[in-house]
Amino acid sequence: MNGETRVLTSVEAVRQSFFVRVYGWMTLALCLTGLSAAYVLKSPRLLMALSDRNFFIGLLLGELAIVLILSAAIGKISATAATIGFLVYAVVNGLAFSVLFLVYTASSIASAFFVCAAVFGGMCLYGHLTKRDLTSLGSLLVMGLFGLVVASLVNLFLNNSLVSWVTTYAGLFIFIGLTAYDAQRLKTMAAAEAEGEEIARKAAVIGALALYLDFINLFLRLLRLLGKKR
Repeated sequence: MNGETRVLTSVEAVRQSFFVRVYGWMTLALCLTGLSAAYVLKSPRLLMALSDRNFFIGLLLGELAIVLILSAAIGKISATAATIGFLVYAVVNGLAFSVLFLVYTASSIASAFFVCAAVFGGMCLYGHLTKRDLTSLGSLLVMGLFGLVVASLVNLFLNNSLVSWVTTYAGLFIFIGLTAYDAQRLKTMAAAEAEGEEIARKAAVIGALALYLDFINLFLRLLRLLGKKR
C-alpha cells in the first residue's frame, strides 16, 4: 500500500467514524422521542394537559426555542451541553408526538413511519453518493424552510385548512430535499474529526440534529397525507 492510498484510506476511516457518531445520536434521539410519547400515553394527567390548545402551542414554541438556542450557542457551549440539549429536545418532542396517537390509528402511524424511513434512507444514500453539489439547492430549501416555519406558526392561530395543506405539501418536498442536502453536508463536517475531540463531538451533534429534524418533519407530513384518523 503506497502513501497516497494510505492517506485516502485514513480519510475514509475518519469519515466513517463521524457518520457512525451522527447516525448513532440521531437514532438515540428518535428512540427517546418514541419512549417519551409512550410514557405520556400511560399518564392521563399529561394527556389532559396536552389536550389544552394553549399548553400545546406553548410546548411547540418551547421546542422551537430549544433548537434556536442550541444552534446559536453551539460555538460557545461544551460538547456535553450540546448533547444534553439535543437529547432534552428529543424527549420534549416526544411529549408533543404523543397526541398523534389520539388523532391517528396506530397502524397508520406505523405505516407512515416505515414510508418515512424508506424515503429518508433513500435520500441520505443519494446525498452521500451523488457527485452533484447540492449547496445551491440547499440554500433555496433553507429559505423555503424559513417561509414554511413562519406560515405554520401563523396558521396555529388562524387554523386555515388551505394554508395547512399547502404547508404540508411544501414541507414534504422541502424536507425530502433537505435530507439529501444535510447528508451530503456531513462529508464537509467530517473534517471536524481532525480538529480535536471536542469540536468533532459538537459537529456530530449538529449533524444529528439536522437529520433528526428532517426525519421528524418528513414523518409529520407523510402522516398527515397517509394517516387514518380515529
